[in-house]
Amino acid sequence: MNSILIIDDEIQICESMKMILDYEGYSVVYSTDALEGLKKISQNNFSALLLDIQMPEMSGFEVLKKVKESNIDLSVIIISAHGSVENAIKATKLGAFDFIEKPIDRDKLLLSVRNAVEQSSLLKENKEIKKTLEGEGEILGKSKVVKSLLEMIDKVAPLDTRVLITGENGTGKELIARAIHKKSERKDKPFIEVNCAAIPNELIESELFGHEKGSFTGAVQQRIGKFELANTGTIFLDEIGDMSLQAQAKVLRAIEDGKIERVGGGKKIDVDVRIIAATNKKLKDEIEKENFREDLYHRLNVIPINVPPLRDRLEDVEILVKHFANDITQKHKKAEVIFNKDAIQLLKGFNWSGNIRELKNIVERIIIIVGKNEIKREDIEILFSPGQASMDEIIEGSNSFQEFKEKAERAFILKQLNANNWNISKTSEILDIQRSHLYNKMKKYGIEKGE
Repeated sequence: MNSILIIDDEIQICESMKMILDYEGYSVVYSTDALEGLKKISQNNFSALLLDIQMPEMSGFEVLKKVKESNIDLSVIIISAHGSVENAIKATKLGAFDFIEKPIDRDKLLLSVRNAVEQSSLLKENKEIKKTLEGEGEILGKSKVVKSLLEMIDKVAPLDTRVLITGENGTGKELIARAIHKKSERKDKPFIEVNCAAIPNELIESELFGHEKGSFTGAVQQRIGKFELANTGTIFLDEIGDMSLQAQAKVLRAIEDGKIERVGGGKKIDVDVRIIAATNKKLKDEIEKENFREDLYHRLNVIPINVPPLRDRLEDVEILVKHFANDITQKHKKAEVIFNKDAIQLLKGFNWSGNIRELKNIVERIIIIVGKNEIKREDIEILFSPGQASMDEIIEGSNSFQEFKEKAERAFILKQLNANNWNISKTSEILDIQRSHLYNKMKKYGIEKGE
C-alpha cells in the first residue's frame, strides 16, 4: 500500500485530505508540525508528500529544500491558500512535483497524488538501475559490448547532437543518458527526465510544455513545463515510444523551431535543450503501425545507441553480482556474502529476460533467504528448482518486506525438509541452525510433514 504524508499546520485540512485519500486505499499519516514531519520522512518510506507553504516553525519551501538536499526519492506536492505564479514557479524550481491551490479540489488532489506516487516509484526504480551499472561513478563491466558502449558515450557526449537510446527493460538506458550529460558541455546545467510511459496522455503535453491558468479543468495555476526547466541543459525523454501522436507533433515542432508553447497559451518561448530519447520498443515497427511519427524518429535518431541485454554480456555477471552482494549486505546490515565460482557459473546460465534489474532482485532474494556467508551452486539450485516457482507469487502476495521474508523463509525451510526426507538433524545442519531453532521455525510457520 502506498503511504502518503501530509504536513500542514491546519488539522482540519489534514483530516479532510486524509479522509479523501484513505477512501482511495492510500495509507495516510499527517503532522501539523514541520519539524516533526521531517522526522517522519527520515524514519519512513513515503510515496508522496503533501506540503503546505505557510507554517509557523518552517515554511513549506524550507521543508522541500531539505527533502531535496537529503536526496530522498519522494514526490512533493505543494498546497497553499496563497496561490500565485511566483509560488508555483518557486516550488517547481525547488523540485516540487505539483502545486495545488486551496480550497482542495478532490479530483485534482487524487490525480496529482496518483501521478506523484507513480513518479516516486519510477525514481526508486531508476536509482536501482543506476546502482546496477554504476560503481564509483563508472559503468561496471569488462565485456566487449560494454567497452564499446563506453567508447560511444565518450564520442557522443561532447557533441550537442540528439541521441536515441534503445534496449530492453532493465538494461540501464537512463544511466547511459546521464553519463552522456555528465560528460557534455552542458554538465553543469539541468538534466530533466520525463518518463513518457508514466504520464497519462491527457497530461503529457502539460508535463512537457507547461500550461496557462484556466487552460483546462484543474489548471488552477500556470505550470512550467519540462522543456523550459531543461533550458540550456538536457531533457531525457524516456520511453518515448509510448508518447501520444499529438505530443509527438509538438516535440517535433520544438526541435524544428527551438521554441515551445504552453497549453492554452499563445506566446512562443525560446528553449535551448539537448534531447536524449530512449525506448524499449522497435520504433520502425511502431511507424508501420502508425503509432510513431517517422519524421520525429529521424529527428531523434541522429546518434543511435543500443544498450545490450545481459545475455549478451554474461562475462559481466560476476562483477555485477559482487557489486550487488556488497550493496545488499550493507543495506540490510549483514556480514559480507560471497558467491563462489560454481554459483556464478550457474547464474550465467540463467535467461535474464529482466536483464540487470532481474539480476539484482535475484541476488537479493538469494542473500536474504539462504542466509549464508558463502553462496554455493546447490543453494541456488534448491531455491530456483521447479518446486520453488512460486517465489514470484510470494513477492506479489506480500504487503511488506517483513512478510516477504517470512513467506520466503517458510518456503525455503519446507524445500530443504523435503529434499532431506524430513531428516531434522541433516536439515538443521544444512541450514546452519540448531535443531531447536528449526523446530521453532516449523512451529512458527505451521510447517507439517506431507506438504
